[in-house]
Amino acid sequence: MIADHDKAARELIAFYHEAGVDAAIGEDPVDRLAADVVAKDLAAKDVAPALAMPDDDAARASAPVRERAAPSRSTPPVPPASRTRAESPQAPAVPEAAIMAARTAARSAASLEELRAILDRFEGCALRATATQLVFADGDPQARLMFVGEAPGRDEDIAGVPFVGRSGKLLDRMLAAIGLDRKSVYIANIVPWRPPGNRTPTPQETAICLPFTQRQIELVDPDVLVCLGNPSTQALLATKEGITKTRGRWFRFQTGTREIRAMPTFHPAFLLRNPVSKRLAWRDFLAIKKALAAQAS
Repeated sequence: MIADHDKAARELIAFYHEAGVDAAIGEDPVDRLAADVVAKDLAAKDVAPALAMPDDDAARASAPVRERAAPSRSTPPVPPASRTRAESPQAPAVPEAAIMAARTAARSAASLEELRAILDRFEGCALRATATQLVFADGDPQARLMFVGEAPGRDEDIAGVPFVGRSGKLLDRMLAAIGLDRKSVYIANIVPWRPPGNRTPTPQETAICLPFTQRQIELVDPDVLVCLGNPSTQALLATKEGITKTRGRWFRFQTGTREIRAMPTFHPAFLLRNPVSKRLAWRDFLAIKKALAAQAS
């Protein structure tokens, strides 16, 4: 009986691992979307209000979210009428308001340092409430070659640096193969906060974070932009085609002041799962190397 119990426990842990669970928080389930739990999480982080909207507009925007929030099983719900103004939770912003706030905030950044500080304060994306920290970028801010991936994973969330896990090590080897390293390129992601369980960012999360990534590209102003994977490619290059059709092709990325050559290629995480595609990625990296050499001459 004990052996069966141990086997069942190991199988359960293996299931959780495959599902993306990487940390044990408590024995009882907690509805993290419940209004009172969100309020406690935000209070613990000592965060500022999510969006600078007039009080009446903010109340109207957040009201539907409060109505949909399920009561927490761990804490008895508090009737809305009994909450004071200071105790009211900062509900997630409606997508349109969050996207507009992101565009306004991103445009106000005159440097990468300002952009990072603005992102660090930005409350319009709910992912920041579940992530450990902001994962902004790595490498040379004046690099001629810029890579944009999808979103941070567990290792990146802990380190605060993009592409430091297995995918990052593979990317380092790919860069070395064309005579580069991460100190000579600039690396960022479409979404700067880790989605829970390493899931793919939702279209809403991507749309909210996209203005910051676009401004990041404008400020770096590289000669060549490389989109790593499908989410990055579709968001930045406005295409609905899959990565297998877009990889290896040159696109145009408009910053508003100049045109940047852009190429999609496979994400290193995909290559780890599908080693046979490495030969195609190698062709892409050779084309990127040739493009950099041509622009330098």
